[in-house]
Amino acid sequence: MKKFQHGGDLNSFAKSLDCNINKITDLSSNINFIKPKLKCDFNTLDISSYPTYENLYKIVAKKYKVKASQIELYNGASSAIFTLFRKLALKTCVIYSPAYLEYKKASKLFGYNLQQINRFKNINEKIEKDSLVVFVNPSTPDGKYYDIKNLMQKWIKKRCTVLIDESFLEFTKNKSDLKYLKEYENLYILKSMTKFYSCAGVRVATLISTKENIKKLKEKEPLWKLSAYDMNYIINALKDKKFVKKSTEKNLQNKQFLREVLRQYSFIKLYKSDANFFLIKLKNIDADTLQNHLKKYKIMIRNCDNFDFLDKSFVRVAVKEKRV
Repeated sequence: MKKFQHGGDLNSFAKSLDCNINKITDLSSNINFIKPKLKCDFNTLDISSYPTYENLYKIVAKKYKVKASQIELYNGASSAIFTLFRKLALKTCVIYSPAYLEYKKASKLFGYNLQQINRFKNINEKIEKDSLVVFVNPSTPDGKYYDIKNLMQKWIKKRCTVLIDESFLEFTKNKSDLKYLKEYENLYILKSMTKFYSCAGVRVATLISTKENIKKLKEKEPLWKLSAYDMNYIINALKDKKFVKKSTEKNLQNKQFLREVLRQYSFIKLYKSDANFFLIKLKNIDADTLQNHLKKYKIMIRNCDNFDFLDKSFVRVAVKEKRV
């Protein structure tokens, strides 16, 4: 697997099997299998004028229960990450790993001294003062939700700038770490709308921080970052008031089913997950061998060997719709 490659490359997988994409059961991608109901007709959308985002900011701010002045919208989570890393320009970046691979990529690209902490073995490892700390919560690829109270106090004492990635939080019943904004000004919360709202092709993500931090971020941002299609998809997705409850319940139901299926196999060690996917450690078999075996059933899984601190014995499978 390529160094920064992600799951969900359906085209290549289908091509290798010489079959249509809709024949593939894609367990590699952790995008929600349920989609919101949209009332917008995109064929009639006016794209002849430049988009204005005032309404979008109000709606997104209301969803996360913050002020519109506390958020900045980006063309996807990766765009938000790269912008923040470039803007902060700190000396050291501490990533609690394994983590979303774009963080490591951004750290290297913008010249940070990189420190990676193995969450599984030594989460309380010492860190440098004034570092940029990255913590994904719930984590990836294992889906664990952490109570970061003690970690947060340590980061504050070290005067770190903290970025909490909550891209998978909505799949859980856990609370956001937004509450820490009241006690620490050097905190940023990232919300990717791609995962829960099933829109990998619609690139919208939100960074939430203090009004002052967001104002500084906006100073060097382009006037138009999101297309009219991106904007209207999110606006209409958030209008589906039944979606969150329906999606959460269905994902939990199917997750329980998937857990019970996976527990039947003796060569699998299943990690506890709070998100919509499971990390699996394989026994006496590696990820490539398992994937080759599953090809005959047109099932695609995520080989996790390019995640830091993991190897070819780890795979990730996502919760999807049941196929009878």
